[in-house]
Amino acid sequence: MDVRELAADARRGRPRAVARLLSLVENAVRAPERAATLREVMAELATGTRKPYSARVIGLTGAPGVGKSTTTGMLIRAFRARGSRVGVLAVDPSSPFTGGALLGDRVRMQEHATDPDVFIRSMASRGHLGGLAWATPQALRVLDAAGCDVILVETVGVGQAEVDVARLADTTLVLLAPGMGDGIQAAKAGILEVADVFVVNKADRDGLQATLRDLRNMVALATAPWRPPIVPTVAAKGEGAEELLAALDKHAAHLEESGEFRRRRLARARDEIEAIALAQIRSRLADPHTDRLDGLAERLLAGAVDPYSAADDLIAALG
Repeated sequence: MDVRELAADARRGRPRAVARLLSLVENAVRAPERAATLREVMAELATGTRKPYSARVIGLTGAPGVGKSTTTGMLIRAFRARGSRVGVLAVDPSSPFTGGALLGDRVRMQEHATDPDVFIRSMASRGHLGGLAWATPQALRVLDAAGCDVILVETVGVGQAEVDVARLADTTLVLLAPGMGDGIQAAKAGILEVADVFVVNKADRDGLQATLRDLRNMVALATAPWRPPIVPTVAAKGEGAEELLAALDKHAAHLEESGEFRRRRLARARDEIEAIALAQIRSRLADPHTDRLDGLAERLLAGAVDPYSAADDLIAALG
């Protein structure tokens, strides 16, 4: 497989090349012995004329059943109506027993399957916590290089600690639905604190006003310059799409005017570099230093050394 040729075809927006590059990325992230391939892919993608982080990245998170995939489909239609090229990374939970995943998000977006300017990729979390897959940052880079104007990242949807997407996205949408919690739930720290925009989906259900009231009370306590707007939607019917796009545009303008856009992109770049560096350190700690690590563990268990000194010893051995 010629990585250079694949990268060139991906930059031309050819779906098959993009798909094969994403498969290379996923396989290389899971298998340390393929790190050279991943390095080659990233190096080739960096040779294009398009600057990295050019795509607008929008994250969607929330509890299961709030309609993340349906809302993603609604946003695809809305951005395509503007003429934008859209990429989607939809992360599904993996089985703790088999490691497999249903990857059902793609099923809900079948209407876009034949659109050459929409690329949808389902990814398995493979046990990675935080709502994303290990390969998500590298997969974003592939879709960015492939010319996507907007990349939608849909997280697993597992609970209140699913906040990794906020470190990856320019704008984070937190989805809720009426009847899924009370005022105490709305005030809990965690997933609700990462919202740039709140989306109350399934707004045709009973309990909408109570949910809106709880969210408004919570947002009123915010002291940051940006107060997240609250947008009711019925994504299955396409209702609220224009209002949601308007909220996204308003947040994008705020990011530019306040300088927050550059700060978030720098933080994302730092996180990406740090993650790669830590992965390389872990690989160097593997086989050659197993005996040293085992010896340090024995000494720690015997009370002959403290854990920080043991860690210093191990790091020093890396040279």
